[in-house]
Amino acid sequence: MGSLGVINSDPAIKKSLEEAFEGKALEGGRQDYDLKFFSEEDEIFNFLNYDLPEIVIVNFSDPRIPINAILARIRGDNWFSNFGIVGLYRNEGNTEIKLLEKYKFTNVLTMLDNHQIRSHIYKTIQIIEQNFQIIFQQEFNHNLLNEMSGSFTIENDILAIPLYAGMGAMLLIQRGLIDLDKKMPLQLALSELIVNAVEHGNCGISYDEKTAAMDRGLSVVELVAEKCKDPGICAKRVEFLWDIGQESTSFVIRDEGKGFDVRAHLKKIASQDIMSLHGRGIKMATLYASELKYNDAGNQVTMTVRHDTLVEREVPLGFAHERVQIVKRGDIILREDEPSDYLYYIVSGAYSVYHNLKKVGSLSPRDIFMGEMSFLLNQRRSASVRADGPGKLILLTRKNFVNIIRSYPHYGIFLSKLLARRLVRSNDRNADLLGKLSSS
Repeated sequence: MGSLGVINSDPAIKKSLEEAFEGKALEGGRQDYDLKFFSEEDEIFNFLNYDLPEIVIVNFSDPRIPINAILARIRGDNWFSNFGIVGLYRNEGNTEIKLLEKYKFTNVLTMLDNHQIRSHIYKTIQIIEQNFQIIFQQEFNHNLLNEMSGSFTIENDILAIPLYAGMGAMLLIQRGLIDLDKKMPLQLALSELIVNAVEHGNCGISYDEKTAAMDRGLSVVELVAEKCKDPGICAKRVEFLWDIGQESTSFVIRDEGKGFDVRAHLKKIASQDIMSLHGRGIKMATLYASELKYNDAGNQVTMTVRHDTLVEREVPLGFAHERVQIVKRGDIILREDEPSDYLYYIVSGAYSVYHNLKKVGSLSPRDIFMGEMSFLLNQRRSASVRADGPGKLILLTRKNFVNIIRSYPHYGIFLSKLLARRLVRSNDRNADLLGKLSSS
């Protein structure tokens, strides 16, 4: 993984984090994560500018950290959005829901109470790292059809569920498929549905049993932990799947429980307040989803979210004064074999890529650039690109692009990382293909 940035000045939090990561090493004795602590605004942005981390831990309850100023600068330059934030907070009037609402326009994946640092921070970072290619898709990808679906397998750990839900919401935010202000309600709805799958599905906790436990002062976390003392229950998992289509995304949450009488349960919670501890997840998901559907057994729910058609990617600060090009359906943006003395930054729209008159791929704001390979290699265009509908592009000439890199050098580093990841994926695909050919 390499460097893991921590924005924090609290010595107690620093000690908790160091103890949580202590002894966690890879094969050969190499330390798994190198924690780097920052508290001053200048050093924080030097780290973000030039190390370009993938995950940053932020202590949102640290009074010495200018959180709002830092987040304002991150929002002001969209290139800073290419990392995930794991938030830490002091549970003194704060809740995860309040903080997710407050910081809904940032790339916060999950929030952990300070008391959860030792038990969950390392696991949280590992989950994010293991799914990096799924979460952070703001990179070049001309094989979109192969990456339109995926899944997580989730243990019966209530405290880890918000992270998976956050990554589910980030899938759509990073692709420009829903507005940023919808991130928090989607994240909460998914989280509640996954909690239901663990709580009522895998652990078999009934309505009455949950009520009795709460009357005894037990939390859902404690009740699930109590149930998971049974090895059979502990071994059960929740499958969290998604399928991103052209107009909507379907999230499927499936548990290994016996299911329940869906109609009777829906009827029972119909008269309850949305924030009631009973039925909250179903009500929140119903309000947000275009469609919410259970299977007959009651151990699988499908939540369909319709995409926002007018979402535009925010233009990075360095590109703000470049020429904007508005396109319409059928416009030819790039032509095969023409000189490549410019490239485009994709703000909005959908585009088809053709080689020898045959469609070979698609482009959208999730790909960030259009025509970057021939531009960087100073070669003629290897394909043509046509607009599938209305869109907006930022035209970058070679001269302007070089000047932007000089003014914002971290853009060049980030572009290099994107190209390197694309090369790694290409090498992996080639190795996989060669392996299949040699074994056939």
